[in-house]
Parts: sequence; C-alpha cells; structure tokens
Amino acid sequence: MAIVCEIDATGIHKPDFSEILEYLKTEYRGIYGEDVYLENDSQDGQLLGIFAAAINDANAMAVAVYNAFSPSSAQGVGLSRVVKINGISRNLPSYSSADLEIVGQSGSTITGGLARDVNGYLWALPPVVNIPPGGLITVTATAQRVGAVAAAAGEINAIATPTLGWQSVTNPLAATMGAPVERDAQLRRRQTVSTALPSLTVLDGMIGAVASLQGVTRYAAYENDTSLTDANGVPSHSIAMVVEGGDAQAIADAILAKKTPGAGTYGTTEQSSVDVYGIRHAIHFFRPTLVPVTYALTVRALPGFTTGVQDAIRQALADWTNALSIGASVFLTRAYVPANLPSSPGGATFEIMSMTMARDGDPPTAADVAIAFNEVASGDVSNVILTVV
Repeated sequence: MAIVCEIDATGIHKPDFSEILEYLKTEYRGIYGEDVYLENDSQDGQLLGIFAAAINDANAMAVAVYNAFSPSSAQGVGLSRVVKINGISRNLPSYSSADLEIVGQSGSTITGGLARDVNGYLWALPPVVNIPPGGLITVTATAQRVGAVAAAAGEINAIATPTLGWQSVTNPLAATMGAPVERDAQLRRRQTVSTALPSLTVLDGMIGAVASLQGVTRYAAYENDTSLTDANGVPSHSIAMVVEGGDAQAIADAILAKKTPGAGTYGTTEQSSVDVYGIRHAIHFFRPTLVPVTYALTVRALPGFTTGVQDAIRQALADWTNALSIGASVFLTRAYVPANLPSSPGGATFEIMSMTMARDGDPPTAADVAIAFNEVASGDVSNVILTVV
C-alpha cells in the first residue's frame, strides 16, 4: 500500500488521510505488537495522527504542483504563469473604455486629449490623434478612474482639453465598463480560445486573435461565405465581428492580420489599419448594443421569506442576464432557473406565480426577448419588479 502520491498514465493519485493513518498503525503494530492501543484517545494514536496529517498535506501539495502544469487545473499564480505559453496573460483590473467620434479640422493633431462625460468623469484619448482628411475619426478613450465607470451613448460629449482644430466629441455607443482582476474560470476559457490562433480556418484564427486582446470581454463572429446578403445583413463574402471592450485600433489590426485577403468586413465601427506592406485598409466591426431587459415577477411568500430574499432574486436575475453572450436571446423559461435561487436556502421561501419580461422599457409580456446578432442583453436590479402576494 502506497502512502504517497503515485503518477501513472491516467494522472496523479493521492491516498486518503484514513488510508495513511491505517498504514502507520499497521506498521506500528508490526514493531510493538498487535495488542498496542492506538485509538484517537491514546498518546501514540495522536502522534500517528500528526504524522498522517503531515504526509497527507505533503501529498496535497504534490497534487497542486502536478495540476499547476495544466491550464485546465492550475489556479491563481500558477495559472497566470502557464497561460504565457499561449502568448496571453491574466487581465488586470481594467478601466472603462468607449469609442469616441472626434470631429475636427483636417490635419489637426490632438496631443494628450481628454473628454468629459455628463457626470464629470474624464476620458483619455490616445496620446496622439491626427484628424484625417474627412474630418472624422473614431478612437478608443479610456476612463481616468479604474473600475466600472458607466457612460450611456452620447454622454461623453465635452472637450476637457481645448485644442486648436478639435471641434466636437461624442460616444455613439455606451461605454464598456471596467472589470476586476480576471477570474481563473474566465482565463481558462480565454486560453482555450487562444489556441485557435494557429488554426486551420481563417475565422477561428481571427476569433483567437481578437479574444486574446487586452480588455476584450465578450465577442461573436459571423461569416457569410455565400454570394447573397444573409439574414443578419452581412454582405456576401464578408465577416462581421462583434467585440465588447478592447482598443478599437488593436481590434482592427487583429482582424486585418487574420482575415482572408480581399474578404470584406462588416460593422458600424470603422477603423483604419495598415498591413505589412504599408497599405491602408478600412476595417469594420460592431460594438454590441446594450439592451436593457425588464422583469416583472409575482411571488407567493412562504415561511422565511424576507426582503433579503427579494434582493437576492433581483441580483440573480441581473447577474444571469449580464452573463449571456452576444446575440443570445433571453428565454422566459430559462429565466425561471436563476429567479428560483436553486443554490440558496432562500429558494425554499417563495414560489414564483408568474413572470414576464420585455426589452428597452416596453411593457413586460410572457414572451421571450429577441436579441439581434450585434446586441447583448443587459440586466440591472432596478429593472426587476417584484410583487409579493
């Protein structure tokens, strides 16, 4: 019987604490006789328990070290180190970002420019912005304050650093809010996608390149390889990327580097990118449009139902909605699952009598909420209306 870890073709195997302790007791009795009393209330039994605990802890450390060599099982710093072989790193606490449309006189240069939103927060433009001949350029601005700084479409509309030739600024879409340190589960998913960088298909390689960019949180890719415009409006022989977060210029460069030469790109965000031969290309992609989803629930209170349970229901629905992927519709029957708090004791203190929902502030109905391919559902506790009967 082995009391230390063993490694074979199926992986590492660790004996249980009870197996280690029983082994030590057997060996002890082999030296001092079978009549030795070694239960937990004896001094010798307690000493063997200390030895067994030390061996068990060492085995646990061996398992942790073994698992740290694989992205699927590594944790914390170990995972941060092992994903470097894929050319990615753990995302640090991020700043909110927003694509800004800068209007100015052709040839003007904005150095160290700052824009201000309606709440007084400052947004930093790239260090140097050159106004093109058309007088309009889209750049990605970064909030000066770390964390989730929100800005709805059109709220970043003031020039904080007046510059000759800079005439106006606005954000056509809502800002992508910053995030905390990337969790292990998120990093593992991104590592899995990043392995598609040297893939056999162009689309997989493009997805991998965009997904590995700093600040990118969600993304979706659509390819139309037919000779007709598809149901999403994507033109023939074109690719449409929908990307949340990340720098617009970096996204355009990644798309250009991976797309098939001559293939078109489709989207409302246009960015100029230069290839390895110095030729400039107009790259298009989408920023997802946030669709606020409203829920209206009627619940019957059972013993133990409190205001804390009500708050938990609201938070669970908001979190579930915000976790949906780009282009994913909100299905009413699936929304019942998080609303019932299945993993919380509070789930036994109420019964959902009915639930309705709607998008964009419309009156809630008992129907699914359809989300377009370039939209993403957005949940908020203030949009969960709860009626208790």
